[in-house]
Amino acid sequence: MARREKGGFWVGLAAALFYPATALVAKRVYVDAAKIPREGPALLVMNHVSHLDPVVDAVFVHRCKRVPRFLGKESLTRMPIFGKIFTGSGQIPVSRGSAAAGDSLKAAHQALRDGKLVVVYPEGTITKREDGWLDKPFTGAARMALETDIPVIPVARWGTNHVFNGYTKKFTPFPRKTITHLVGDPIDLSAYRGAGRTRSATLLREVTAVIMDDITKLLAEIRQEEPPAKDKDED
Repeated sequence: MARREKGGFWVGLAAALFYPATALVAKRVYVDAAKIPREGPALLVMNHVSHLDPVVDAVFVHRCKRVPRFLGKESLTRMPIFGKIFTGSGQIPVSRGSAAAGDSLKAAHQALRDGKLVVVYPEGTITKREDGWLDKPFTGAARMALETDIPVIPVARWGTNHVFNGYTKKFTPFPRKTITHLVGDPIDLSAYRGAGRTRSATLLREVTAVIMDDITKLLAEIRQEEPPAKDKDED
């Protein structure tokens, strides 16, 4: 059995703060969490419905004995206390719209080469859909998935939006909610990693669509609902 990945002081502090906070506001249900690799590089691709997601997802990954590395807005590094935790625990700041924006992908690639587990929200921010289904994604996750032959694990999570709605700013911790994580099988991207395949915009969109479809299927299973039909421009 693999031992827990060591995270150091800041990861320990985050766990001490986040474990009781998340347990207070919600019951946690983890389905097929054993599919998360206990060691070695892995890319977790997840949906994003609430600003609470990174904290809840960090606890989820940590309970799987791994230290998560998130890509987060650079502004988070300037927040009191949380900024120290963010940088001290090895998270990856993203400077959107700047010349340094590409540095975050380089840092994520390096983390994967170093055998770390990286968490990515392909949508980049919380979904703007009022029904909570996935919004239009960026191709950064596909770029990371194709860079090296690593496990790409889809994970859907549902319930954080019932605790904190990011658009109405409504915080409703009580009555206590249920937050469910459902882990899927590694996504088979072998057809897109073959020799001679160029990293074209078309290829990145194809891989992104495959990733989003897998997450959507998992989310539909949690919600026990049929996902909405795709817009034509999403194909």
